[in-house]
Amino acid sequence: MITERFAPSPTGPLHLGHAYSAWTAWQAAKENGGRFLLRMEDLDRSRVRPEFYRGIEEDLTWLGLTWDGPVLNQSDRVAAYQAALQHLNKAGLTYRCGCTRRDVAQAISAPQEGSSGAGHGPDGPVYPGTCRNKNIDRDAPYATRLNIAAALRAVPSTDPMVFNEIGAGPDGQTGAIAVNAAQMITEVGDVVLSRRDGAIAYHLAVVVDDAKQGVTHVTRGCDLFAATPIHRLLQKLLDLPVPIYRHHPLVRDDNGRRLAKRDDARAIAAYREAGLSAEQVIEHACAGAEIAPLTR
Repeated sequence: MITERFAPSPTGPLHLGHAYSAWTAWQAAKENGGRFLLRMEDLDRSRVRPEFYRGIEEDLTWLGLTWDGPVLNQSDRVAAYQAALQHLNKAGLTYRCGCTRRDVAQAISAPQEGSSGAGHGPDGPVYPGTCRNKNIDRDAPYATRLNIAAALRAVPSTDPMVFNEIGAGPDGQTGAIAVNAAQMITEVGDVVLSRRDGAIAYHLAVVVDDAKQGVTHVTRGCDLFAATPIHRLLQKLLDLPVPIYRHHPLVRDDNGRRLAKRDDARAIAAYREAGLSAEQVIEHACAGAEIAPLTR
């Protein structure tokens, strides 16, 4: 059975981009007799608010979207993420990193790193590996990073990592896409799996939860296309099933900028209060993504 999901963060109101992504996933599930699940990615406890949980459910209901089963909150799943992290730790694929954001910026610009032109990966500037061979004190604040090179070596060369894209990446990438190991080392780097405050990072939580919920199709914006090789690698390392991916265009404002939660003027609740119908809001979202309107 096809299982789609919508996984917003309750850190602000839903906007047109959320409406388009949720509608796309919901429609795909319903047209194929599948399930549509709702998951709250609420691990950033400093930013989540009770009113945003309520607002998300109210907005989706108003748009005519229903979900199957109870809502899954990531904040209830910490033990599962920690178990996955421990698995990677025991395999020797992670290391402790004591760097702050300022430390990373300084390391990247330092001549000895030879990375003044450091690439920009899914999580920002590619980490130069400052702490990779250091012994960071467990009693000091530290993040846990995935050693990308070691992780890639742990995958047998006879078992290539491929994911199926039925949408399109930002450059039109579609079909069976092979993960490029060399590019991951230089363009992704050692991503964070758990932050200095102990919170599990997005990349690890999302693959663990997609597997837990039996998600077969992941529908999301093409801004997350670059993160897919990370997720594919983690799925391989944790022996998790691989969903089919559908990346879609981003909804943009009149100046071509992608919408963010700061765009309260384009919040679904604002359109509703202005008297627009759910169908009109979806049409606005499709126009912002420069695609033909979806049909109910």
